[in-house]
Amino acid sequence: MTSVLHTWGSALTHHPHVHIIVTGGGLSPDGTRWISRRPGFFLPVRVLSRLFRRLFLQGLMVLHRALYLVFFGDLAGLAEGDVFTAWLAPLRRAEWVVYAKPPFGDPKAVLAYLSRYTHRVALSNRRLISADARTVTFRWTDYTPKHRNGQKVMRLAVASSSAGS
Repeated sequence: MTSVLHTWGSALTHHPHVHIIVTGGGLSPDGTRWISRRPGFFLPVRVLSRLFRRLFLQGLMVLHRALYLVFFGDLAGLAEGDVFTAWLAPLRRAEWVVYAKPPFGDPKAVLAYLSRYTHRVALSNRRLISADARTVTFRWTDYTPKHRNGQKVMRLAVASSSAGS
């Protein structure tokens, strides 16, 4: 299994999601041959969604108790155990979306797919329309059902900073 964590969507808004590639089988217990998955079956998506949600949130709790998570600014209060647990509570009830699709090619195609996610910047030159001292303008794709794949333009104000002045 290989996975890539993304924390933003195409509009550069907070949209945490994970791209995961899982083999359709594995080595036999003695390591001498490949055993493929049953045709037409990998995992029931609803079961996978709930299992992933539970394990992910349990993992966050383990990291929090071990003091591996650090919070800054407005989130500093999450360092407290009861505050962090309360913050996670709505996530335990929310449905998490798992989208699974069948294999889409040979190993080279799979690596090409994954590399597009691991070796790109948040805003490529191709999407950039303009940038000056006040605004950055770029194209983004709206994937909501109402606007399915509709190209949009976003203008963001450049944050003023006293750093370097």
